[in-house]
Amino acid sequence: MKNISKVAVLGGSGRTGKYLVNQLLKKGFSLKILLRNPENFEIQNHNIEIIQGDVLDFDAIKLLLKDCQAVVSTISQRKDEPLVAAETAKNVLKGMKDYGIERYVFLAGLNIDTPFDKKSPKTIMATDWMKTNFPLIQEDRQKAYDLLVESEINWTQVRVPFIEFTDHSYEIAVNLEDCLGDKISAFDIAGFMVNEMTKSNYSRQSPFISAI
Repeated sequence: MKNISKVAVLGGSGRTGKYLVNQLLKKGFSLKILLRNPENFEIQNHNIEIIQGDVLDFDAIKLLLKDCQAVVSTISQRKDEPLVAAETAKNVLKGMKDYGIERYVFLAGLNIDTPFDKKSPKTIMATDWMKTNFPLIQEDRQKAYDLLVESEINWTQVRVPFIEFTDHSYEIAVNLEDCLGDKISAFDIAGFMVNEMTKSNYSRQSPFISAI
């Protein structure tokens, strides 16, 4: 894999995304961040380049990915807006192919299913709740996963339970079959994603991570 020095960031203005941006900067990476409303973005750093645009616009994604060696995403569904997961996956995959980018790490809920899961009753209940109450969003997110599986890139889907927006760090459980805990901090999510981006311990896999 190519050495990673510049990272394309999706969802960088979100509640979890801000933790990810700060930890990437702390590790010394240069960032290109796609923002719909750059004027509202509060993190200032000379290693940040802002690209104004939307994840649903392939031209914006292509501009974002140019000169980057990895893509990280904490994009989530926007309330009362078009479905975003599958279309984002399509745009990112196409842009990565065009530029020869190999590494993609993205955040997802524990409700996404994979053929390797052995979910506990509690995780199944959470998954079924999502399928019942937000069926279109669930289907869209599952489709995004399927698109990644069909691709040839080095992706990692990080699945998480309830997120605490805090700098507190816990001992983390990582499991490929089930979510072992009920929560995780945004700080720990960001740390895991940054480490996974460079080390690829879970290449083309979907680890659950949670606080113990």
